[in-house]
Formats: sequence, structure tokens, C-alpha cells
Amino acid sequence: MPIADVTKKQIAQKKRLFLKVCLKCGSRNALAATRCRKCHASDLRLKNRSVGLKK
Repeated sequence: MPIADVTKKQIAQKKRLFLKVCLKCGSRNALAATRCRKCHASDLRLKNRSVGLKK
């Protein structure tokens, strides 16, 4: 069921899409993180937010 309310949709997108992913263990971290919360590695990348590129 899609979310109709615009503000609720923005909150959900921010929570779901704007984060960093550890290259070592794959855990999700906060956007402001500099080190992984699980393995403490500093190899973090931004989550890919491209839409519609699944094949």
C-alpha cells in the first residue's frame, strides 16, 4: 500500500535511503558515521539511491 501523505513519504525515504553501508561487513550505518558500528572499519560508502535500475 503506497503512502499518500507527502511528509510521511519524505520521512520514510530519508530513513530508508540516506545511510552509509560498510564495505567489509555490509551493515547499515548513520549518514554521519565515519566508522562502522559493527566491525569498526572506516570503509564506508553511501547507499545507492538510483531508482528503477533493477534488471
